[in-house]
Parts: sequence; structure tokens; C-alpha cells
Amino acid sequence: MFFPRLRRHAKWMFLFLALAFGLGFTLFGVGAGGIGIGDAFRDAAGGEGIPSVSDAEQRVLDNPKDAEAFKDLATAHQAEGDIDDAIEALQSYVSLRPKDADALRELAALHLQQSTDAQERAQIYQYRSAYLAPGGIRDTIFQLKGSPLTPDPITNAVSTRYENEIALASSEVEAASAAAVEQYKKLAALQPNDPSVQLELAQAAQSANDIATVIAAYEAFLKLAPDDPTAPEVKRLLEQFKQFGQ
Repeated sequence: MFFPRLRRHAKWMFLFLALAFGLGFTLFGVGAGGIGIGDAFRDAAGGEGIPSVSDAEQRVLDNPKDAEAFKDLATAHQAEGDIDDAIEALQSYVSLRPKDADALRELAALHLQQSTDAQERAQIYQYRSAYLAPGGIRDTIFQLKGSPLTPDPITNAVSTRYENEIALASSEVEAASAAAVEQYKKLAALQPNDPSVQLELAQAAQSANDIATVIAAYEAFLKLAPDDPTAPEVKRLLEQFKQFGQ
């Protein structure tokens, strides 16, 4: 990966909250509606004007203090669908331009994309594990003289691997969501009177299993925008999370 070279050169709770997170983003119109971040950048630029990764990397190597070079590198990685390297590049940009609200929101969105990707992996492994589990889908399909097949060592090993992958993906969901929450908190500090930031912060905190932040953000939203059309639904969700956090 590029950044090491640059440095040389210079749980079930998760499943519930991930569901709430996804529904919340749909409810409040937050998110890309299934459009990949890379696709969005390519469409926005019409496929033109996006720097190549190699050119942007060279600019960064030539001047590690060039904030715009890091931003261009992040854009180039996003256009290629490389979310992890895009995050590294944008983090470097934000460290040089910490008050760039647009960059903070973009960085939070990238972390949320990470969370979504990990959530999808967890679901896939969960389906596979359910298929192989004793008494699962496989046992209802394949039987010998009316009895389920006896689990074999290979099946048990594969099932255990799937369970480990589910746990790993679940941890990645929470870690990426927590990183998004961190960026939204910085954004909220820069824009304390923007209710939409509080709403976005609450949505991200749901996926991070950060109930205290969810409650605080929803309360801040209602204080800033008590007459907003979404206020009744926010109040309903707020009461649910208060009860859930008790």
C-alpha cells in the first residue's frame, strides 16, 4: 500500500443496531441509496478531471504538506472504489485542514461505507453458517432415511470459520461506525447550529452501539429544529433509545 511507503519516505447487539442504522438512514433520507461512493465521484465528474492515483501519490511524496494533494489522492482512490486508502488520504488532508466541514462529512461517509461493507460480509457469512449449522437449512434438505446427516469434521471446521468471520465483520462494523461518529462530533463542533449534523451523528452512533451519543444528538436536533417535519419520528426514536439504554 502507498501509505507505509510514504511513512518510510517521510455481536448480536451489532445486528440490531445495524438494522436500526439502515432504517434510520432510509427514513431521514441520509445516504447514497445504494450508489457506490466511487460511482458517485465518477458520475459527478463525468469520468473526467479525476487525478490518477499515481499522479496524486507523486504530488504527496514531493510535498507531504500539500493538503490539496492528499484531497486529490482521496478522490482518486474513491473513484477506483478503494475506500481504505481513500480514508487514509482524507485523514491526512483533515489533519492539515481540520476545519474543513465538507471534508469531515466526506470522511464520515467513507467510514460509514466501510461499516456497510462489513455488515454485508457479516450477513453473507451468517447465511452460510445457518445453512451448515446442525438443524439448519442443509439438514432440512439433505437427509438419510429421514434423519439429518451427521456433521462431518470439514463441515464443522467451515462452520467455525464462518462464525469467526461474522465476529470479525461485526467488530469492523462497530469500529468503522465509531470512526464516523468521531468525525460527526468534530463537524458538530464546527457547526453547532446545524440540526442536520445532529441527525447524521445520531444515525452513525446507532450503528456504533453508542446509545449515549444517539440520545444526546437526537435531543440536540429537537432543540435546534423542534418544528421540523421529522421531529415527531425523532421523538419516537429518542424515547425508544432512552428505554433501551436503561
